[in-house]
Amino acid sequence: MKKTIGLFAILAIAACNNQKGYQKAEDAQDAGRQFIEASLKGNYEKARFYMLKDSVNLPMLEAQEVNYQHMPDKEKRDYRESDIRPIEIKPENDSVTIYTYHHTANLKDTTTLRIVRINGEWLVDLKSILK
Repeated sequence: MKKTIGLFAILAIAACNNQKGYQKAEDAQDAGRQFIEASLKGNYEKARFYMLKDSVNLPMLEAQEVNYQHMPDKEKRDYRESDIRPIEIKPENDSVTIYTYHHTANLKDTTTLRIVRINGEWLVDLKSILK
């Protein structure tokens, strides 16, 4: 009985830490894809989950969210319905990967993200966005 209660307590704590059910990224490519898809769909809570949270990245994501909220509805719909087109996913070393892509709502511009592994978790570092 005590083991069962202990197991439920562990599961409850784990559920509280990740209330929306987001899964940690399996690798850098997964972190990049999850972050980009969430951003394109306007799901900034999910995007934040896959992002390195620091004093530079958080305001950058907040600005991106405000820009998204001010987009015309048609443009938001185009972003939500767009597909990610990876151009290059290149590991720099065992804890940094560069992910260059564009999306079908804007095929002209490419974006490059830096994805870092910190404490075994892959996260997008917006400070390093290159266009």
